[in-house]
Amino acid sequence: MAQSPATQLAIVLSAFFLPVLTYLYFTGYFAKVVPKTNNAGPLPPPTEITALYIHPIKSCHGIKVQSAELLPTGLDLDRQWMWVTADNFEFLTIRQNAKMTLIRPSYDAATDTLTVTAPAPNSIDGKLEFSIPAHPTASWLDANTSTHEAKIWNQWTPACVYSPSLTGPFNAFFGKEVRLVYKPPQSTQPRELRSNGAPDVLGRSASTCFPDLMPLLVGNQSSIDELNARIAAAEGDVAPLDVSRFRPNIVVRGQPSAPWDEDRWKTLRITSKGKTVTTLDVTQRCARCRVPNVDPETAEENKKQPWDTLMKYRRIDEGITYKPCYGMLCVPRETGEIRVGDVLEVREVTSEHRYIAGF
Repeated sequence: MAQSPATQLAIVLSAFFLPVLTYLYFTGYFAKVVPKTNNAGPLPPPTEITALYIHPIKSCHGIKVQSAELLPTGLDLDRQWMWVTADNFEFLTIRQNAKMTLIRPSYDAATDTLTVTAPAPNSIDGKLEFSIPAHPTASWLDANTSTHEAKIWNQWTPACVYSPSLTGPFNAFFGKEVRLVYKPPQSTQPRELRSNGAPDVLGRSASTCFPDLMPLLVGNQSSIDELNARIAAAEGDVAPLDVSRFRPNIVVRGQPSAPWDEDRWKTLRITSKGKTVTTLDVTQRCARCRVPNVDPETAEENKKQPWDTLMKYRRIDEGITYKPCYGMLCVPRETGEIRVGDVLEVREVTSEHRYIAGF
């Protein structure tokens, strides 16, 4: 029996569009256009970036900024420097020495200089100080630093070592001989990501400088507010903890009615004036140590909070059950300038976050 013209047209269109739709499906096109919710619930409404922090030297005092350039390795100037022991080049952190938060880097954009200061030992108002280029050229590094592998956790990575003639006075601050090392964000020998950021997990190769694991940490202010409410209920009239104790890079306002909603974030998009700046892949929750117990302004360590409260209800990740979690670790897909006031949208959520050991 002859087919009608309408039937013939339908067959032709099916023959054309079906392969196209199949291709788009399997290449993930629709996942890019339509945000996924899977079984983790609906997408939350957009929120706003309320603060940005860079921490030029690992475990030292941070700098609150209004804008920052996002590089593949993280925010520009963030954790690109690190103190190490002079004998074996192992990294030093606030975990062993709370006083490291009193080392204060400051950035002068006019001269593109990083100045590092710290209280001088055995002095009432004396201070230690040196200045270095914030964005050193390859020729400057060749002339002013040496090269040595530095150890961060169980990973060795090539680094530029500053002369002890520059940093030597800080030996007294640490009570031992130390060196300052630098990792260029653009390196022929990058520090490849491990853990949930490894290529076979992330789906691409990525690197960072001296963060513990991932290039970025995104924190939710509404979760800190909820944590402070719990601490106040337990401890009475105490000053609320500032989010800077958790050393995030990006802080968002979040939804007061839904603290800790970040636990299910999977893919984030930052937009500025309606234009996409970058997409962030959320690799895992950030498992916390006792560093947030240290006041970043005074280096005084609270023996209980916020650790005790976090341990009661934030041991939520099956991959690392002995530590509480706050904040989400991320890897950027694109580079660009991020500003306070930019919009953060959650484009995909998941119920399958699980921390993979990778130190």
